[in-house]
Amino acid sequence: MATKKFKCSVCGYIHEGDAAPEKCPACQAPASKFEEIAGTEAEKPAKKGLNTDGNTYTIIYSCVVVIIVAFLLAFVSKILEPQSTANVRIDKKSQILAALNLRNVEKADVEKKYEEVIVADEIIDKDGNVIKKGASKDADGFAVEDKNISEKNLPLYVCKVNGETKYVIPVTGKGLWDAIWGYVALNADKNTIYGVYFSHKGETAGLGALITEYDKFQKQFEGKKLMNADRSAVAISVVKKGKTVNGLSDDSRCDAITGATLTSNGVNAMLKDCLVRFMTFLNTNE
Repeated sequence: MATKKFKCSVCGYIHEGDAAPEKCPACQAPASKFEEIAGTEAEKPAKKGLNTDGNTYTIIYSCVVVIIVAFLLAFVSKILEPQSTANVRIDKKSQILAALNLRNVEKADVEKKYEEVIVADEIIDKDGNVIKKGASKDADGFAVEDKNISEKNLPLYVCKVNGETKYVIPVTGKGLWDAIWGYVALNADKNTIYGVYFSHKGETAGLGALITEYDKFQKQFEGKKLMNADRSAVAISVVKKGKTVNGLSDDSRCDAITGATLTSNGVNAMLKDCLVRFMTFLNTNE
């Protein structure tokens, strides 16, 4: 006669015999808690290896997938890093060239054009002292990140356009939603604006984002005076059209963007806060 199997409904212990035990040897449950296992369930072999229906399997599987994905992302990032870095450098050089009114230069030609017009990427301090001469053109001032610009660490680009000396000064600030930045190019007199370039991270399309457009915003800066009459302060200002500002002449006045007051105010503050750090340099004859 085949041996019967009984399962404890409390702890799952399996007992083989003619009848259920008086007490479960595992949990001490009485015989009434045992149920006879009939037919295929009694003959079903126990699973071997990892239980794919359990929590342990789910956790291990998830961890393995995360590790594999992280490895693949790191690998792809490493492979693409040189190209990504090159694109960032080209984009920055393109922006500097745009401030010099050398716009729409083909990406493949940006490096060559930059090499032609940039004489040095100096680093100076607020007193006009040259910290680094920037002879390599893109390893000194060019390498200074926006967050590291300070009164002791000021990037300055010395340029030659059509045989004339120009100076390009980087500016950074805060718009309505996020960071704004740009470059201001000056003539050899260090006071007349030759050109500007502005960009942003998240300003409103059709409003604050118009600071990136040449015809609608940037062009009006050309020929304006950076400083006041006695060159004692930064005068260039972005103000609402028709608004009267004491001491502000038309020579240093630019119109704000209609409907984008806060972004325009951000550009105005950015220009004054950043350019004032170059006042000693701007008032030094060379």
